[in-house]
Amino acid sequence: MTRRLILMRHAKSSWGDPQLPDHERPLNSRGRRAAHLLGDWLRAHAPLPDQALVSTSLRTRESWDGLGLGLLPELHEDLYHAEPPQLLDSLQRASGGVVLVLAHNPGIGLFAARLLREPPAHPRFADYPTGATLVAEFDIADWSALRPGTGRVVDFVVPRELET
Repeated sequence: MTRRLILMRHAKSSWGDPQLPDHERPLNSRGRRAAHLLGDWLRAHAPLPDQALVSTSLRTRESWDGLGLGLLPELHEDLYHAEPPQLLDSLQRASGGVVLVLAHNPGIGLFAARLLREPPAHPRFADYPTGATLVAEFDIADWSALRPGTGRVVDFVVPRELET
């Protein structure tokens, strides 16, 4: 059996109010536009998730809402600035066939790199910019069997590539 993972970094956030706590920073207009573009891209290029694990920060929740995927997300406080071990633990407890994880860098980019057999041939994969989205497949029957270095890249995109 194959499991599919959509690993997404939140869209571009606003730094307009320096008094806001980091957790409460919203998306800026570019980020809102990018979230919509990523939702359109997912509908056109990937099976849609049947489970979404989303950090509780405002920018990740707004990124999720902007995708417009019509699925209720599971909000996880432990995904806020999570490092790869925490991300792996959360994903190993997932139950969906196609799981979307929406979180933050640097953890999400490091996690993406550790999960794959080979990275995608994309110049932006290493820095995993805002909105970066990896789609990967794993030959496992259950997420609890997930191990680093076993994923196959299906696709990788950054929002700037979707702007016309």
